[in-house]
Amino acid sequence: MTAAIIEEVLVGLADPMRRRILDTLASPGGGTATTLAAELPVSRQAVVKHLAVLDRAGLVVGRRSGREVRYLVRPDRLAATAQWMAGVAVEWDVRLQGIKRLAESMEGGT
Repeated sequence: MTAAIIEEVLVGLADPMRRRILDTLASPGGGTATTLAAELPVSRQAVVKHLAVLDRAGLVVGRRSGREVRYLVRPDRLAATAQWMAGVAVEWDVRLQGIKRLAESMEGGT
């Protein structure tokens, strides 16, 4: 997963309303901008803008159904980002353990 893709996903997830939209879309069948706006405290136009950000991040996909576009969550990008974050967490744990050992060895030497 490239740094640009990770950045797009993190930007998509950064906004609380976009996270609410993803949560709402996670239900079976997804939803449209109209149905989302009916459930959320924002206008349909705001939902459409948030969906565009989520689409660019690869977190949702829109499928035309007649006159409507039905959006569904794409879990693959979420899973890949979670895997990347887990790897970063492991790296930081290793670094912090090294700092802890160094601090303890210095403490014991004084």
